[in-house]
Amino acid sequence: MLLTLSPKTLSSSFTVHKSQNPRCKSPNSCRFQSSKCRFNPILVKSEVQIERNLEFETGETFFRHESARGRDLGVLSATLYKRSNGSLRVLDAMCGCGIRSLRYLVEAEADFVMANDANDANRRVITNNLSKVERGVGDERRWVVTHMLANKAMIERYMVADFFDMIDIDSFGSDSSFLRDAFNALRLGGLLYLTSTDGYSSGGHRPYNSLAAYGAFIRPMPFGNEIGLRMLIGGAVREAALLGYHVTPLFSYYSYHGPVFRVMLRVHRGKLHEDRNYGFVTHCNLCGHSQTLRWDELGLMGCPCSDTKASSSLVVSGPMWLGPLHDASYVTEMLELAKEWGWVSEGTGMDLEKLLSIMIEESDPRLPPGYTKMDEMASRAKMNSPPLKKMMSALVKEGYAASRSHIIPNALKTDCPMSHFVRIAKDNLHN
Repeated sequence: MLLTLSPKTLSSSFTVHKSQNPRCKSPNSCRFQSSKCRFNPILVKSEVQIERNLEFETGETFFRHESARGRDLGVLSATLYKRSNGSLRVLDAMCGCGIRSLRYLVEAEADFVMANDANDANRRVITNNLSKVERGVGDERRWVVTHMLANKAMIERYMVADFFDMIDIDSFGSDSSFLRDAFNALRLGGLLYLTSTDGYSSGGHRPYNSLAAYGAFIRPMPFGNEIGLRMLIGGAVREAALLGYHVTPLFSYYSYHGPVFRVMLRVHRGKLHEDRNYGFVTHCNLCGHSQTLRWDELGLMGCPCSDTKASSSLVVSGPMWLGPLHDASYVTEMLELAKEWGWVSEGTGMDLEKLLSIMIEESDPRLPPGYTKMDEMASRAKMNSPPLKKMMSALVKEGYAASRSHIIPNALKTDCPMSHFVRIAKDNLHN
């Protein structure tokens, strides 16, 4: 008889008990820390780790404790999909030690997980970690471990019409060569969880690299970390269009370690009828004003601060995704699920509840790409940096949209032009 282990009945030692919420009961499990090794957060050898009350080994695989928040978000999304659709098949295309695969099996209760890693030297550690969940046989098989390049794994499944509900690709750098194969191997309406760790390209320091990887020529801008997310989504939008699909971002997450850019996309059949969310971002280094441009507006580039001086100070990046980084209703569901599981108010880094709440704020469709750092605004206004909440209130009072940014603490996203931003700060908050 197949034993199905659910997250409601799994302890850190993988013994069955009756706890209502074991996902974060252990003091160690909430800190994403190793029970034996706390010295090297990146590469650890053969130590027992604990994450969300699950024990696993990393062997000699690349592993970061700090990436646990991104894994949390993936599990929440996978669970929402399972609850909505009744089944969940996951491809973990670059599984490393297998902790993501294990969490999809245990916490999201995935029906099947294909844990793939190109390095067959990792087979023992992956298999040992996943063997905590009974493997099953035939049609009842819960998981399998494979060792292929991610592209080959996806192509093989596509060729036999074996589609996945969710594909998680935790890649390094700006490798986007797998995008087309991922779309082919994904069920329509499925989830694609993408990664980039190329902070140089998002910062505008490798424009030809970003052009080759994502079809976007990126220049240095003061909100480069948000550009990295939009660049990644934009690359997916372009590849999806080639295949007759379109994608919508459900959430976008930036983490400073690495850095790491992660986006969760839902894939739909049919191209978008308009391209208003795919275009260019400009920034004036002279006055600090930013704006978006569509393809047919490229010849009209300029800045309100000057007809002549702005020409040398105006930089443009794109094309990229210009729309909201998150789907507000979807992230609200994620937040409710996190509360149901007791994953909020943990006191580890940015609290998950705070993170998801800020993402909901950022979902306002009135907000353009980018954010304004309070220090930059204060420097232009020649005043002390005002409190974030007071500045938000002042902007809203003037009729502008405003939200915090999950990317950087002391920054605001707003549709208020920089010149008006400075005036409002002076009028309302001058010290």
